[in-house]
Formats: sequence, C-alpha cells, structure tokens
Amino acid sequence: MVTVRLATPLRKFSDGKPEIQVSGKTIREIIENIDRAKPGFKERIIENGEIKQFINIFHNNEDVRFKKGLDTPVAEDDVISILPAVSGG
Repeated sequence: MVTVRLATPLRKFSDGKPEIQVSGKTIREIIENIDRAKPGFKERIIENGEIKQFINIFHNNEDVRFKKGLDTPVAEDDVISILPAVSGG
C-alpha cells in the first residue's frame, strides 16, 4: 500500500485523517481508487485528464510534473503528498 498524505482542505475525503493507505501502481490509479471510495475526489485533483494547475502532487518529495505526471509509477512504501497551492498577497 502507498501512503497518501492529504492537505487539510482534502481531508473530507479521508474522514479527517492526514494520511491514508491506498493501493495502485501509478498516481492515476491511486487517485481513481480514492475516488471510488470517496466520490468527488478525482474532480478536485484532475481536469481534462491532467493535474489541475493549482494542485501539487509529490511522489517521495519530488513533483510528479517533473516525472511522468499521473502515469508516474509507485511502489509499496512510497509516499504521495497532494497539496492545493497556497497563495496570498
């Protein structure tokens, strides 16, 4: 199982927990499996088949946009962090 860390705004999809365990072989499968258990999750993360502009996904602390995006492979014991971008001014 992969550990998925969710920022506070996304924790309604994890019953308030900061981390959940999810199975999957790619980032895309992880997101789809979370969405199967908690409908609506995928639409918060993905738009037109790509990661939304203001969502950051890290695979073992590396931005998946610099890897294979949603098709980045994952292994057991990996850590995925999903964070909405924060801005202010």
